[in-house]
Order: sequence, then C-alpha cells, then structure tokens
Amino acid sequence: MVHGLGNKIGEGGCAEVFEWEDGSKIIKLAKPNTIPAALQAELHHCRTAWSCGLPVPRPYDLVDVGGRSGAVFERIYGEPIMKRFVERAVEQSRLQQPMDIMDDYIDAKITAQLFHQIHSHSVANMPSQRENIRNDISRAQYLTEAEKAAVIAELDELPIRQQLCHGDPNPGNILLRDNDAVIIDWNNASIGNPEADLAEYVIMIRYAILPPHLPNEASVLLDATRETCITLFMEEYERLSGIRYADVEPWILPMAARKLVADGIFEEEKCLLINEIRRRLHIC
Repeated sequence: MVHGLGNKIGEGGCAEVFEWEDGSKIIKLAKPNTIPAALQAELHHCRTAWSCGLPVPRPYDLVDVGGRSGAVFERIYGEPIMKRFVERAVEQSRLQQPMDIMDDYIDAKITAQLFHQIHSHSVANMPSQRENIRNDISRAQYLTEAEKAAVIAELDELPIRQQLCHGDPNPGNILLRDNDAVIIDWNNASIGNPEADLAEYVIMIRYAILPPHLPNEASVLLDATRETCITLFMEEYERLSGIRYADVEPWILPMAARKLVADGIFEEEKCLLINEIRRRLHIC
C-alpha cells in the first residue's frame, strides 16, 4: 500500500477514487486513458469554483502515486441525489405507496438552485464551452459529416454568453450534506451559456437509461416522472433567473450531438439521442 492511500471508494470512466491520508481527503488516480493534464485541468476548474465561494470540494494538489497522476480534493460526506432517488423508489414500492408524479423525487429544484448559483459567476482563464461542444460534435462517430456540419451550423447561430458552467449536470455529481448541495467532478467546466448546462440536464433526465445493477423500481419511477422532473427544474430555474425552457430548447440539438461522445452511456440511450438529433435536423 502506498503511504497515504486508503480504501477505494469509487470509479469513473477516467479515474479511480481512493481515501487519502487521514480520510478527510480523496485522491482521483488517473486511468491509462487519462493524461495528467486532464486532472490538472479539473483541479484548476475546481479551484476557480472554490474561489467564487461555490459549494465544491476544497481542491488541494496534483501528486504522483506509484507512477500514476492523482488529484487531491476534500472528501465530501454526503448522499448523492441519484442514490436518494433510488432509495425513494425502492421504499415507495416496498410500502406500495401511490405515486404522486408531481413530487420532486430527483430533487430537481435543489439542482436548479445549485446551477443558478454556479451560472451567476463569470471568471477568466477557463476553456471555451462553445469550442468544447464544437470539437465533441466533430468527433461523434454516429453522425454523418453532413449531419455534424448541420448541427455545428445551428450551434453557431446561438447567442454567446460568458458564464461559469459545470458541464456535467448529472444527479450523481450532486451530494446533499446537511441539507446543502455540493457539486463534484469539474473536469468539463467552461465559460459559456448556462442554457447548455440546462439542455444537458434536460437530455439526461429525458433519455437516460439507468445501469442494470440498479433496482428496477428506479427505472419505473424515472419513466413515470421524467417530464415532471424537467418541468420542476425549469420552473425553479426560470423563477431564479428569467431563463425559460424556450431559451433552452435550441440547445437540445447540439448538446444531444455532443453527448454521443460521452463515456458511460448505453447504446440504447445513444440510439434515442441519434433519433432526436435527426428528427430536429429534419425539422430545421
């Protein structure tokens, strides 16, 4: 065991997560498919968010552990929103409670408040959201070159803003600690349009296919409440910011195309996204 390295507590597409030192910190160790610069960028993005006073893990340093690059962060002891959603679904099924589709099962309002807090900041020395989106669309293997060009043309027509954006509004990245939300995983952060974050959240809720290891009750509840979750999310965000669903709608096309290069989504979900992209291109 490397000195300071504790138990493994998580894993993503690009890194493994371990306890670090006394347990008050975690370290993300890069997998072979991840270059050290990616962890350095995530650390920088998190430092930027931390300096804005946003609810994020305190960032520490980039270190080398047995030849692997690692980024050290504060350990957040909290309950992921996605975990709470699954537990609610199982409990409701166990108790055979009737489903109220207007209940905020996935904490959409808390998520909207958190993202409005993030989007209220404009900072320097961050990647361009628009360039990131354009580059990802160009790499999407499931679309023809003509389709990619058409999506990018639609993207280029959208207004430009310069707000801090997280880039991965996944319920699994939001932890609830003492009833306050903390957001982790800042590797995709950038400066750009809040509408892009919002569109990605809408796409995620509308089309997500849950992993097969999760209880079936979670998929049943999500399928029954997808559009209600989106409505609750957008109503709360509009109340705080004035940005409406109609402002987000034009961003669905480029963000769906971008998501085709994301790690960790199933082929079934990619097929749903491709169908939605082609439907919108045909309408255009």
